[in-house]
Amino acid sequence: MQCELDALEYNETWFMMDLPPGKRLIGCKWVFKAKHKPNDTNDRYKARLVTKGYTQTEGIEYFETFFSVVKITTIRFILSLASAKGWILHQLDVNNAFLHGDLDEEIYMTPPADLTLSHPTQACKLRKSLYGLKQVSRQWNSKLTQTVIQLGYVQSSTNHSLFIHTDNHSFTALLIYVDDIMLVGNNL
Repeated sequence: MQCELDALEYNETWFMMDLPPGKRLIGCKWVFKAKHKPNDTNDRYKARLVTKGYTQTEGIEYFETFFSVVKITTIRFILSLASAKGWILHQLDVNNAFLHGDLDEEIYMTPPADLTLSHPTQACKLRKSLYGLKQVSRQWNSKLTQTVIQLGYVQSSTNHSLFIHTDNHSFTALLIYVDDIMLVGNNL
């Protein structure tokens, strides 16, 4: 739990403040999971702090939800092309991907029970997305899209989960499926 709190603090996920009048708090809870090795023995235990996003009100604490899912025909086409041309394939996993999204909405969360408070009436004003929020995937996708475009990729107009970068004889494509990324190209 402390590792998770440290990561959230490092990521500047929230800051503490008094709850403004007329605002309401969204609760949070701890979710625990045991990670297993291939031989089914315990590898480690993981704790994740999640919001009770099911209590969010549409139009107030969130406006849109979105999951970026690449079309299966695009996956088949890119994999066929990669196979025919002998291209390199990499699967990318961003640690705590959803926590990188910046929030546009004003959301206040009940502090986790284990958090030391300087004043007992304080609340966590969320700066970044936190698991459980309705808009968490949308905010991650927005941040990822912005970053990938800044790196010189062009987003497909027919499949928003496909990004292409060309430079001289170099070609790379990124395929996005929620928080998983496939990188395909002819230049490592």
